[in-house]
Amino acid sequence: MKPNDEYVSRADHFSLGVDADSGRPYVSFPVSNGVVDYEEYYELTDDQYARFLAAPVSALPFVEECRRHEHDELLLQKPGWNRGTPV
Repeated sequence: MKPNDEYVSRADHFSLGVDADSGRPYVSFPVSNGVVDYEEYYELTDDQYARFLAAPVSALPFVEECRRHEHDELLLQKPGWNRGTPV
């Protein structure tokens, strides 16, 4: 995976971008498991990506759902046994 962030919200701690390897759009946010900090990447549809880029605040409800693990089926990289929590 080669993430290419197109939008970064420092205030709300999330990014929007496209994976250069697969061409899939994503939303990501930082997590930590106490040993290492990393990003979790959730796949977006092309429509979601366009809407969220046009109005990034509209992504916040979806990002919060992802932080609560409500869309784990959309994870681009499955976490290991010691999954981090959102930072």
